[in-house]
Amino acid sequence: MVKGTRITAALLVAGAASVNIAFLGLGMAFDYPNVLNKPPAEVLATFRADQWVIGGLFLFMAIGAGLLAPIAIRVGRLGTSTALRASVPVGIAAAGVQVIGLLRWPLLVPGLASQAGDPSAAETFDTLNLVLGTVIGETLGYALTAAWTVLVAVGLRRSVLGTPLAITGMVAAALISTGIVEPLDVPGAGLANFVGYIVWSAWLVAFAIAVLRSAGRSPVRSARVRLATSSAATSQATDRRIVSGV
Repeated sequence: MVKGTRITAALLVAGAASVNIAFLGLGMAFDYPNVLNKPPAEVLATFRADQWVIGGLFLFMAIGAGLLAPIAIRVGRLGTSTALRASVPVGIAAAGVQVIGLLRWPLLVPGLASQAGDPSAAETFDTLNLVLGTVIGETLGYALTAAWTVLVAVGLRRSVLGTPLAITGMVAAALISTGIVEPLDVPGAGLANFVGYIVWSAWLVAFAIAVLRSAGRSPVRSARVRLATSSAATSQATDRRIVSGV
C-alpha cells in the first residue's frame, strides 16, 4: 500500500516537472509557443535549424503528458466514489489526445522542414497544426484535463485532498478550460490558460504530498479501528459471562 502511494506521488511530480521542463526548453530553443504566430515557412526553417533538440524536447513533453494515463489509473484506486471511477477514462483520454498532438513535431514536422521552401509543405504544416494541434491536442486536451481535475477534486475532497486543495484544483481546471476558446481570439483566454497550467502543476505536486500524508495516516486509522473492534468484542464477551453467571 505504502509503495503504491509512493509510485502515485512520484508520477504526479514527474508529470508536472517533465512538461514544465520541456516547455521552458522549447521556449529557449524554439520561442515556443510564440513561434506558431509566424508564417509556416519560417516556423519550418527555424525548426530545421535545430530539429534534433527541438524534436527531442517535444518528445519529452509528449512523454510527460502521457504520464497522465498511469496517473489517472493509480489515482482512481484511491477511492470508490462515482466521480473518481469516472475520472479514470477521462484522464487516459486526456493523456492520449495530448500525446497525439505533440508527437506531430518529432514524427511529421522533420519531413516538412526539409522542404521548408515548398508551398505544399507549408500548407500541410498548417493542416497538421489545425487538426492535430488546435483541435485534438489543445482543445480536447484542455477540456479533458479540466474534466479529470474536477472529477478527482470532487472524488477525493474528503479523503485525500481536503477542501482547500480540492478548490485549488477546480480553479486550475476552470482556468485551463479557457484555452478552449483561445482559437476564437477571446481576450485574456491565452493568459488565463497559461496561468491555469502553472496552478495545475503546483496542484499536482501538492496532490502528491497529500497522497503521501494520507498513506501515513492509514496505518494509524487502521490500528484505531482494530483496537476499537477488539475492545468492543472483549466488552461483549464480558457481558455474556456476567449474564450467564460465569
